[in-house]
Amino acid sequence: MAPTSPASRLVAAAARTRLRPLGIRRRGQSRLWLDDHGWWLALVEFPSPSWSQGSGLHFGAMWLGQDLDHFAFNVSERLSGTEDYRSDEQFSPMAEDLALRAQTHVQKLRDQFPDVESVASHLAAQPVRRGWFWELWNAGVAAALVGDVPLAQQRFAAVLDEESIAPWMDDAQQTTRELLSMVHDRDAVKGWALSRIDSCRHRLRLTP
Repeated sequence: MAPTSPASRLVAAAARTRLRPLGIRRRGQSRLWLDDHGWWLALVEFPSPSWSQGSGLHFGAMWLGQDLDHFAFNVSERLSGTEDYRSDEQFSPMAEDLALRAQTHVQKLRDQFPDVESVASHLAAQPVRRGWFWELWNAGVAAALVGDVPLAQQRFAAVLDEESIAPWMDDAQQTTRELLSMVHDRDAVKGWALSRIDSCRHRLRLTP
């Protein structure tokens, strides 16, 4: 196992102080921290530059209904450019500042998305943009879950209008057709979503 860099050690220590009391847990020995809400995750990443030691701050949310086997930032904001490490004395306050900013923005995201209705409202407010495949798809799913059938149909139609360029898009568009067939039945959509979330949690090795 490669030794931990001084920058990683300082970032991890600051994040433990600021994030662990909120119930946010580090993913193994990585620079990714997870705020687990069951059906969605708040993601806090302290990315390391490839050319030097240091850290930035990347923050966002992942909707688990996508049933992916990797973490994805569906709502994403890069809160800080890279802060370079030169010494413990110089970098320690920078690591503390990054952790404090992460703590503040996790709480903001919790306040922004307390329930499915708030997610549906946020996604409904986004414009229909060609190429924003998963945003359209997630907006359709959220609308179906809250019973907004016209909006769900509109967003799903936009998903199907996207040109498929990869097998994963073929799969997602086939799922979209299945969702369109049940869009008037909220219980069926909810059952489908719960099954997808369970599968995604298993694939990401999250607790059931």
